[in-house]
Amino acid sequence: MTTPTTLAAQPTSPVEPLGFGTVTGVPDLPAGFADVFSSSYVDTGSVRLHTVVGGRGPALLLIGGWPQFWYQWRHVMLPLAEQYTVVVADPRGTGLSDKPVTGYDSATCAQDFHRLMERLGHERFAVVGHDIGMWTAYAMAVDTPGRVQRMALVDAIIPGVSPSPPLLGDRRTSDFLWHFNFNRAHDVNEQLVQGREDVYFGYQFATKAATPTAIPSTAVDVYVEAIRLPGALRASFEYYRAIDETMTQTVLRKQNKLTIPVLAVAGDALGGENVEREVRSLADDVTGVVIANCGHFVAEEAPEAFLNALRPFLEPYRTAE
Repeated sequence: MTTPTTLAAQPTSPVEPLGFGTVTGVPDLPAGFADVFSSSYVDTGSVRLHTVVGGRGPALLLIGGWPQFWYQWRHVMLPLAEQYTVVVADPRGTGLSDKPVTGYDSATCAQDFHRLMERLGHERFAVVGHDIGMWTAYAMAVDTPGRVQRMALVDAIIPGVSPSPPLLGDRRTSDFLWHFNFNRAHDVNEQLVQGREDVYFGYQFATKAATPTAIPSTAVDVYVEAIRLPGALRASFEYYRAIDETMTQTVLRKQNKLTIPVLAVAGDALGGENVEREVRSLADDVTGVVIANCGHFVAEEAPEAFLNALRPFLEPYRTAE
C-alpha cells in the first residue's frame, strides 16, 4: 500500500475556523460528515488556506473551481475517505481562505497546494482538479514532477491549450463560455455584480449544469453566500484577469508532456469529448470518460458515476508498494 506521508507534518493554525464555510457551518452534508472531516487553517507561508481533511490511506487532493469552494465535493468525500486521506482546501480567494490582491495565476496556485501538502506531511499524492482547479492540478504535475502520482482532470478548458472560442458561436457554447471575457474585465464587472450575486451566479449554475435545477437552490445559496464574503467577488474575477499570465506559463509547460496516468472526465451536455482530446495533447497516458446526462458540475450532478470512473483509476495508486 502506498505510504501516505513521508514528510513531517507541520502544525495547523491555532486559530480554529468557525461558522459558515466550515464542516459544521454549511447545510445538507451527508450524515456523519463532520464525524470524519474537520476544518482547519493551514499557513502555507504565502497564504492561509481553509482546509478540510478526513479519512485514512494514501493522500488524495481535491481542487475545486469557479465559483465554488470545498463544498462542491461534499457528495464524494465520504466514499473516498474510506480508502484515502482526503484533503480539500478552499483555493486562495475562495471560501474561508485568504483573499490576497495578487497570485491567481496557475503557477502561484500550484505552489500554494504543493506547500499545503508539504505542511500536511504528504510528499506524494494523487490529485483531482475541476474547472480552474484543473489548471492548478496540471501546473502542479508539470512544475514539480515526481510528487503527483495520478491526476484526474474534470471538465474545463485550459488557457494556452484550448483554442479561443468564437466571439459569435452557437448559443449553447456562448452560455458556457461567455463569462470568461466578462470576468477578465477590470472593476466594471464587480460593480455590475455586487449586490446581484444571486442573479449572476445563479445564472452560471442554471446554464452550465445539464438542467437548470441540477444544482439545487440550497447549494446555489451556499455558493452565493460564500461569494459575498469580504474580498471574494474580486478574487473570483482575479483568476480570469490572470489568464494572460497563465497562458504564458502553459505554453512553456506543453514542452514537457506528462507521463503520469491522467483521467479526463466531463459531462456529455457540453461536448465532453473535447476534454479528453485536449488532455491527450498534454499527457501520454490518458483515459477518457464522458458521463451521460451531466453538465459541468460533475461531482454534484453525477456523484455515483464520477466515483465509478475515479475509483478504478486511482486503485493502482492506492495499492502500489
